[in-house]
Amino acid sequence: MERVSKQQPVNKTAFRILVALSIAHCLNDSLQSVISAVYPLFKDDLALSFTQIGLITFVYQLSASVFQPITGLVFDKRPVAWSLPIGMSFTLVGLLNLAFSSTLHWVLFSVFLIGIGSSVLHPEASRITSLASGGRRGLAQSLFQVGGNLGGSLGPLLVALLVAPYGRTHIALFSILAFIAILVMIPVCRWYKAYLSQVRWQKMSGKAHVEMPLSLGKTIFSISILLVLIFSKYIYMASLNSYYTFYLIHKFGVSVQASQVCLFVFLVATAIGTLAGGPIGDKIGRKYVIWGSILGTAPFSLLMPHVGLAWTIVLSFCVGLVLSSAFPAILLYAQELLPYKLGLISGLFFGFAFGVAGIASAVLGNMADRYGIEAVYNVCGFMPLLGLVTWFLPNLKRK
Repeated sequence: MERVSKQQPVNKTAFRILVALSIAHCLNDSLQSVISAVYPLFKDDLALSFTQIGLITFVYQLSASVFQPITGLVFDKRPVAWSLPIGMSFTLVGLLNLAFSSTLHWVLFSVFLIGIGSSVLHPEASRITSLASGGRRGLAQSLFQVGGNLGGSLGPLLVALLVAPYGRTHIALFSILAFIAILVMIPVCRWYKAYLSQVRWQKMSGKAHVEMPLSLGKTIFSISILLVLIFSKYIYMASLNSYYTFYLIHKFGVSVQASQVCLFVFLVATAIGTLAGGPIGDKIGRKYVIWGSILGTAPFSLLMPHVGLAWTIVLSFCVGLVLSSAFPAILLYAQELLPYKLGLISGLFFGFAFGVAGIASAVLGNMADRYGIEAVYNVCGFMPLLGLVTWFLPNLKRK
């Protein structure tokens, strides 16, 4: 167990803590991804429309997004060492409810609880990741993020194996993963408790001091640009996470299980891209990773609606690989702008990402009902072109 000295600052990368956080993120996001993975089952069992599917995503993303910056701000002021297991307990209860939901309102209540669990984990775990990085923040954030992306890719696969053949009640099996996540979080909480003791000692001795790299006006402008980039990224990601399986079933006639495997391919690509984004940003600067990641997705996203099944799978892999490298770079860029508000920034960007995805899912679901599922991808393919606004970001690496 790695412990933090009360007399000396953390100057080494706490890999055991980072690996534990990545595993916890993996387990959490595999549980979160269960919601979208079981959409086809809920649609058939409860006779839901695409608009109602979008509403489920909207309620989930709302609870997972609105509470995140609030959680980050509260824990910036009053850190709680055991916040991570508390949040995971909400997810556990929500999953058990979701397994036996028989009405739309019950489903909405269940996903709301699951969203609260996510709203606690992301800003708090991201904060601890930064603290445990030992200065290698890109590597640490990518390791943390890749755990989430890997978990997000495993969720649909586990649903295809454990839930789709047997029925929705088997969602209850995922509560076992939630309990395992709580056990994984215990050593992280102990390390964080020791770290908080160190910080209190530094404040008492007057050694804690951080500076903003830019003026307040430039900081606000830069954060606004980053939010525009998050907007473009997560509208397109929402089209894939929520409706990719329906698109494959409608256009190519694949089975539900086959569509889940194709979604797994896309999500594995996002895990690989996420792992690469942070370390590359450490070397060449966050701005260039953001620029290449979002704008570089455009050729693949524009081409994908016009090809066959095999090329659709290949292009979706390319989209996941390139686009996913943006988020670690965007989040770290924002944290470097406000280094004394790690929780608030993490909560704001995770929350905004989830919120955009939720609203986009509702809007895109309505669009699919009105104009067809293929229209969603014809329109959303243009979203990565908003990556052009990266031009206006200052280069923090030079500074």
